[in-house]
Amino acid sequence: MMGMEWLRPGVFFGSILFALIGVLVFWICFVIIDKLTPYDLWAEIVEKQNKALALVVAAMCLAIGLIVAAAIHG
Repeated sequence: MMGMEWLRPGVFFGSILFALIGVLVFWICFVIIDKLTPYDLWAEIVEKQNKALALVVAAMCLAIGLIVAAAIHG
């Protein structure tokens, strides 16, 4: 029964809680960075098709995600 420990309610709901906290922290960081930049990131990427900015934002999202995952994992 070693592989089924994640099905215990405490472990399962703890994982869901940490996932929600991670998504919330990621979203807050993205909004802060969007406000710090001199233009609207979403409009620049979607409407103007700025691929270079999209690549920078993707790298930023990966970095924030790694930081949040490392903070949650401990």
